[in-house]
Amino acid sequence: MPTRSKPATPAAPKTAREMGLMQGFPPPPGARPDPMTWDLAPMNRWAFLNMRSMFPTTDVRRGDGTPSEMSRSPQELGRIPFTGADGGALSVRDWLEQSYTDGFLVMHKGQIVSEQYFNDMAGHTPHLSQSVAKSFVGALAGTLEGEGLIDPAALITDLIPELAQSGYAGATLDQVLDMRSGARFTEDYGLPNSDMTRIDIACGWRPTPEGQTRPTIRDVIQTLPLEREHGGAFQYRSIETDVVAWALERTAQAPLAELLSSRIWQKIGAERDAFFTVDAAGTALADGGFNATMRDYARFGAMLLAGGEGVVPEAWINATRQGDPSAFGAPYTNASPNGAYRNQWWIHDAGRGDIMARGVFGQLIYLDFDTDFMAVKLSTWPDYLIEAQTLNALAGVIAIRDSLSG
Repeated sequence: MPTRSKPATPAAPKTAREMGLMQGFPPPPGARPDPMTWDLAPMNRWAFLNMRSMFPTTDVRRGDGTPSEMSRSPQELGRIPFTGADGGALSVRDWLEQSYTDGFLVMHKGQIVSEQYFNDMAGHTPHLSQSVAKSFVGALAGTLEGEGLIDPAALITDLIPELAQSGYAGATLDQVLDMRSGARFTEDYGLPNSDMTRIDIACGWRPTPEGQTRPTIRDVIQTLPLEREHGGAFQYRSIETDVVAWALERTAQAPLAELLSSRIWQKIGAERDAFFTVDAAGTALADGGFNATMRDYARFGAMLLAGGEGVVPEAWINATRQGDPSAFGAPYTNASPNGAYRNQWWIHDAGRGDIMARGVFGQLIYLDFDTDFMAVKLSTWPDYLIEAQTLNALAGVIAIRDSLSG
């Protein structure tokens, strides 16, 4: 009987440098991202690590304090096995090499056990978070709630009167935080005339069509109609985060970047300034324009795992871990069968209360409170959403969690 040879391990994706992106003085036209290609393969392999070279931004200042210490207890994780989305065997090492990883950090019981960089990313490199940004805005809402500045039960129109004629009329802030408002927003990436594409144009991430005037993010929000009753099932819509950010700015009378700096970034002892991309009005793209270094993403996650450390109220963290799986259906249950969504955070298993900040193209902060475990993965997938990559990422970090905690 002939022996069956082992399938060849897929080659690791080429780095931006290996593909010649932005190489040369000047780089040739075909090696430079443009307004239509910067976030797509292969250009995103360079662009997500160099957003300030392409877009206007606003700082989230770290302040003048000393960066918080991060203890280390290095461990070899590469051989940990798990089953991939296709049913085949994977190791953590193979998964990281094959999944367009830019950075990967694991923290267990308050100590960094692994910190790895790929694709010429380094410890000082800010990386685009995509929708991981949403969870930062959710945590900021928690801080303002803890200060008594904002009430989650407040009507959005009481906070933002300009939305009285929009689909947000009658919605409460907590319904928007949980993405359960009835306002319409088509989350179709790259589709001409979708609401998502309109926001990409408004924030400057796509060029303005010829003959049209570029709107602002908040111009677009005011045009969104009602399509269902408020308080229905969870439906992922990026614009909800921008509505929350508008409410926070209006309530606290300060820009989002300044609020995040003073309430969170300086208090966690961030190592470097972070930043948001901004639209023509200087409005931060709250739903996906945040950029920071991997260690600072980890500092944020560590603060939450430690119960908020006086930065974010522990009661808000506990509430965020308790979602409603009955409002969480397909396609979201493909990755998290017993999942939920609360306060701009994904809950992977509502029974366990592990939570995630997730972004397209493979961004992830995973927090498990039962085992004091965190994983941060920064990536440049070749497409917005790749279900197999999502399933592999969750299986990989959970395999690491269980191995360290077993």
